[in-house]
Amino acid sequence: MPPAAMAPALSGDAASHTVAKARRAWTARFRAAGIDSPELDARLLVGHALGLDHAALAASATRILVASEESAIAALGNRRLAHEPVARIVGTKEFWSLNLRIDAATLVPRPETETVVEAALAAIDTCRGRARALRIADLGTGSGAILLALLSELHNAFGVGTDLSPQALAVAHDNTRRLGLTRAAYVACDMAAALHGPFDVIVSNPPYIGSDNIAALPPEVRLFDPRLALDGGADGLNSYRAIAAIAPGLLAANGVIVVEIGAGQAEAVAALLAGAGLAPSPPRPDLNNMPRALVAKKGS
Repeated sequence: MPPAAMAPALSGDAASHTVAKARRAWTARFRAAGIDSPELDARLLVGHALGLDHAALAASATRILVASEESAIAALGNRRLAHEPVARIVGTKEFWSLNLRIDAATLVPRPETETVVEAALAAIDTCRGRARALRIADLGTGSGAILLALLSELHNAFGVGTDLSPQALAVAHDNTRRLGLTRAAYVACDMAAALHGPFDVIVSNPPYIGSDNIAALPPEVRLFDPRLALDGGADGLNSYRAIAAIAPGLLAANGVIVVEIGAGQAEAVAALLAGAGLAPSPPRPDLNNMPRALVAKKGS
């Protein structure tokens, strides 16, 4: 049964269809469907359909909805019932307090990826300091999330983001323009194939899901994230091998590389980087205490 058939627009006397009732009704539908954060999702989608921010939505709680508004809310609600992430429905996602545009060519930036930003900044603080004119490379930049987060903190830095997808790079360009972080350039290539160093910092959230494991991912990921950004090959390590092969030649003396890693990959990725002559540190955990960001340093 299609989602629209499972969750029709509200029915009955239109005079009872207030903004608050719509929020409650969609919260109940999302909860019944087993969707995480049903109240938040309902608030965001009702607000987006009506063009209201959080404060305006609360102020409009008793306003009666017209039929076209109910239909607009239902259209978005049914997309969520089909497991499309809220960020994809509204077209934006906050990352590191930056409002980023996303589309079908990009991953939805995850909160755990902010661990990469934290680890990179910590390494910079230890090794070089934030005031320096640093050069940063973001391999597989997608929406530009990691690179733009770093540039927002490092006011003298310049960054280059790469991606195989021209569509993803168009999104990154747009985010860069909208945020006014003009110290960034983008190159269409596989990881670092078109780059020339030296870079003080290399960051990457590469594809790291084993090919055979993609089918078991949650539908929000499996059905909507681009496979190009997920598939790390048979063991999930193909991109790390490529990064390890090229990173030592791109890094400046005392430069650092920070990569996001998946569950159970810390030891294998550290071994790849160590085998390339870099010195990995223990992985930095995310908010769920899972190893998430691996930092490795090049010697002087």
